[in-house]
Amino acid sequence: MPIHFLKSVACFKGVCTVEEAEPLLQWLQDQPRAKIKLRECTHLHTAILQVLLVANPPVTLPPQDPELARWLMPALQNDR
Repeated sequence: MPIHFLKSVACFKGVCTVEEAEPLLQWLQDQPRAKIKLRECTHLHTAILQVLLVANPPVTLPPQDPELARWLMPALQNDR
């Protein structure tokens, strides 16, 4: 499973596809203090990005892949 849901942290690993967008949205709606760890994420479907942009949870660990982090993190680290 590309997204592992803990009590208040979602850990992304490998290729995260469109199929994970709906469970992520549901989890974020149920977790008001949710945090996101993208350290092991290598690909993020745009549907997941849209969910993250709307929910705006804090990202505690950016992707280890510098190219992915370069385009993803500026969008996710907007003013809170």
